[in-house]
Amino acid sequence: MLSAILRKPVSRVVDPVAVFLLRIGVTPNAMTFFGSLGTCVMALWLWPQGEYFWGTMGVIAFIFSDLLDGTMARISKKSSQWGAFFDSTIDRVVDVALIGALLLSLLKTDDRLAVVAFTALIGGFLVSYVKARAQALSLECDGGFAERAERVIILLTAVGFAGIGVPYILAVGIWILAVSSLATFVFRVHQVWKQR
Repeated sequence: MLSAILRKPVSRVVDPVAVFLLRIGVTPNAMTFFGSLGTCVMALWLWPQGEYFWGTMGVIAFIFSDLLDGTMARISKKSSQWGAFFDSTIDRVVDVALIGALLLSLLKTDDRLAVVAFTALIGGFLVSYVKARAQALSLECDGGFAERAERVIILLTAVGFAGIGVPYILAVGIWILAVSSLATFVFRVHQVWKQR
């Protein structure tokens, strides 16, 4: 949903960077790997220590690669089944690292929000799984509010602002993430059911 709205303005920034990286010999798969590795390291290193703001800034610096790798593959015309599989799989690893890092932080302080964060983790996986399974059956399964871009933005916004002391923002963000992820899962299941 959000990605469709932002596609044109974001591409004005991303496309020139992608062209430059290709020119200096960076491959789309390398961008996927190193960007995702950096994202995971920043989240898993800093968020469990309670460093929400700086951890979020680190994640944002690396997660930009998630926009670049697909653009690089498109521009270089080097899209492949392996590249698509690798990108999708690594995205799931990053999703687990982000929510998992926050979950570790909440568990360390015995925060009851840990249950909600765990629900958000499950919801995110269900949203991704139902889409992948439907596509394997050549069925349409898209849309809903909490696609991956929206989930990441909600999470980073909530954690980042919690890091500068905005009250209740973390609780609000995690609840929105959990509820919207489960709602999107139900929406997609219903979408597939209508095609039976």
